[in-house]
Amino acid sequence: TLTYDAQAKFNQLADQIDKDVGITRLNLFSPCKINVFLRITGKRPDGFHDLASLFHVVSLGDTIKFSLSPSKSKDRLSTNVAGVPVDDSNLIIRALDLYRKKTGTDKHFWIHLDKKVPTGAGLGGGSSNAATALWAANQFSGGIASEKDLQEWSGEIGSDIPFFFSRGAAYCTGRGEIVQDIPNLLPENLPMVLIKPPEACATAEVYKRLRLDQTSKADPLALLKEITQNGISQDVCVNDLEPPAFEVLRSLKKLKKRFIASNRGDYSAVFMSGSGSTIVGIGSPDPPAFVYDDDDYKDVFVSEARFLTREENEWYREPMSSNATFSKEDSLSEAAPVVD
Repeated sequence: TLTYDAQAKFNQLADQIDKDVGITRLNLFSPCKINVFLRITGKRPDGFHDLASLFHVVSLGDTIKFSLSPSKSKDRLSTNVAGVPVDDSNLIIRALDLYRKKTGTDKHFWIHLDKKVPTGAGLGGGSSNAATALWAANQFSGGIASEKDLQEWSGEIGSDIPFFFSRGAAYCTGRGEIVQDIPNLLPENLPMVLIKPPEACATAEVYKRLRLDQTSKADPLALLKEITQNGISQDVCVNDLEPPAFEVLRSLKKLKKRFIASNRGDYSAVFMSGSGSTIVGIGSPDPPAFVYDDDDYKDVFVSEARFLTREENEWYREPMSSNATFSKEDSLSEAAPVVD
């Protein structure tokens, strides 16, 4: 007797169609990064600064949905957040244009960006979106470019994009585009909290106020060695952009000061990421109590996060528990009273 399994037949057909057509849809996680330390080591003839920084991907991220568009001439981008550009000034569109230019492919896309990473935060959200878009475009084209190709090309549209083609932890030099992978550096179960005031820090403004004679004298390779051997401590989390960022945004200096003053051993380090305005506390997923109690901080962005890495030939995946981005309104009911 012949049992005819229609479902299996259908699945087989669908697989065949997928194989012929390639993928038509892709949902990808687009995680942000923090700079565990950031040394500015000089100014370059091209006007950029030389830096030496330990970048690490963390579990806070956006979700980007890509679908193949019938159009052969235009991408269409939509987003859940007002104020994010959806024209070709957006790095996602620039990344897709770059991919087509480099490969001669002509696929265009409908993209929906579900944004959770704040902008102007020093978290590299836009750079991550661009890297994720390059990865996606390459998947849609059957993986014709190598990860190395994507990493190299991406430096043409932004200095922080090549980092995301590392495995998640890298020592970055040059403008940031020289990326050296550092495997198994930090435990992925080490919690942190990210706190960002509503004001953004414009990177250009921060660099304009940077005085090279007032930067830290710490040797970045010594910082890296110390972290590799002993993990994160306050001493190694040097960020040369803190003083100029604190000039641009005076409230940020106060936030960091209060954060450190309220630390009862919960955080092994408190520091600013990138050019700001995010302050990171490593060691606990919870913000200090004053963030809840003080009206000055009622509009801050708060998220817990963890370190994140990826396997070669796979993109970053959102860890199951990291949907803990909240506005303070949601969290007040859960926040236990803290007695100082």
